[in-house]
Amino acid sequence: MSSTGSTREENVYMAKLAEQAERYEEMVEFMEKVVKAVNVEELTVEERNLLSVAYKNVIGARRASWRIISSIEQKEESKGNGDHVAIIKEYRGKIEAELSKICDGILSLLESHLIPSASTAESKVFYLKMKGDYHRYLAEFKTGVERKEAAESTLLAYKSAQLSYDGRILLLLNLLLLTQLDSGLLLTSLFSTTKSSTHLIVPAILQNRLLMMQFQSWILWVRNLTRIVH
Repeated sequence: MSSTGSTREENVYMAKLAEQAERYEEMVEFMEKVVKAVNVEELTVEERNLLSVAYKNVIGARRASWRIISSIEQKEESKGNGDHVAIIKEYRGKIEAELSKICDGILSLLESHLIPSASTAESKVFYLKMKGDYHRYLAEFKTGVERKEAAESTLLAYKSAQLSYDGRILLLLNLLLLTQLDSGLLLTSLFSTTKSSTHLIVPAILQNRLLMMQFQSWILWVRNLTRIVH
């Protein structure tokens, strides 16, 4: 086995160990090494999933923290506790900086390595959806022009994933559905256009009654979420 192959195998194994130990930042580091070592060669399905899990856990913890702190900030503002609000805003800014760094990291990998090397429809849709997800995470806390740009990048990535989808590959249906659900959620939360999100989702899921039932349940969930957000 070549030294490159050995390093790749070792990093994958270390990523698995880090996952078991719930040390997700280190899991990200190991999988980043795998991605950069592969160069033109595409990640295996296992490697791709490990990368996704690593980033999902790292970003998930910060997103949860941000939501909690934002909620506390709103409560303090309603009480008129200006001093506390100032402290909370500074702390929230620290979390947002971490969120930005994580999102920028995976988006850079997607643009420079993962999407260009994707050789199958499945992997391309997977990475484009991932790209949309992390732009969406940026849109959750960015403001002004940055928020608008993140939202537009999200929709562009999701639409690209849809265009890359080959309807004849039934195994991709669930992945496509997830892509469209995330796209619809972004549209609803950022632009309040449930009609647009419905237009994106319906063509794919009408093929399956079970998916249609899931869609109907999701629409109710989105409407409830919209009431909370707005």
